[in-house]
Amino acid sequence: MKWCYAAASAVGLSHIRAGTRLQDAKHCFVASGAEGRRVLFAVVADGAGSAEFGGQGASIVCRTFASQARCALRGATELPDDETIWTWLDIARDRIQLAAKKRELTPRDFATTMVLVMASPDTIVTAHIGDGAIVVRDRDNTQWSVLSKPHHGEYASTTYFVTDDPQPAMRIGRHDNQFNAIAAFSDGIENLVLDSVTGAASAAFFTPMAKPLDASTATGRDCTLSRSLAAFLASDRLNERTDDDKTLIVAVLK
Repeated sequence: MKWCYAAASAVGLSHIRAGTRLQDAKHCFVASGAEGRRVLFAVVADGAGSAEFGGQGASIVCRTFASQARCALRGATELPDDETIWTWLDIARDRIQLAAKKRELTPRDFATTMVLVMASPDTIVTAHIGDGAIVVRDRDNTQWSVLSKPHHGEYASTTYFVTDDPQPAMRIGRHDNQFNAIAAFSDGIENLVLDSVTGAASAAFFTPMAKPLDASTATGRDCTLSRSLAAFLASDRLNERTDDDKTLIVAVLK
């Protein structure tokens, strides 16, 4: 069984108007585990709008988790345990602290959320700090459901960050892999793809996103579909509904 995925980001109109950089970051790859098992790794980070270097914080988090995961997943028989994932987070926080110190700033100036998923043919592990979400498609009935929900703060329009002290509110989940498609995204499209009342995933959005990947003959990243996804995320159609940065990774298992 093989993974095929598309991944893209688009800068939001609010950042274009302000002349600021893309605050989202992402990383996705397929690793070779033991006995030829293919493992999907995907991480999305969204720098806080109130943090001057939130985009840099998001990039540090994605690079750190991706590099650590590449080593851990290569030839592995199982997905990393909770302690390992917490160690990766500690490494990312240390790197953010170092970057802040060099600029005579605080880690809070690099605040970012994180949405991470690792999926083998039989197991899915999620690690999640803050908003954004992970949705999956059931392999038997093709229904979409939310595997890891957004974690909003106590007050409106607030959330949790990697840089929170004394310890980030990271939620780790482990699930039997009964799914054949996964999507991870930042909060830039959250209100468009999750029901505002029930929190349910929108099949009307995700089914068309997965369909081209189901038909793709590519293994790993489909570059053509990734470019099409980038164009869609940057389209007037989406920008009319959200002015935030948008990142989406969609993967299917065949």
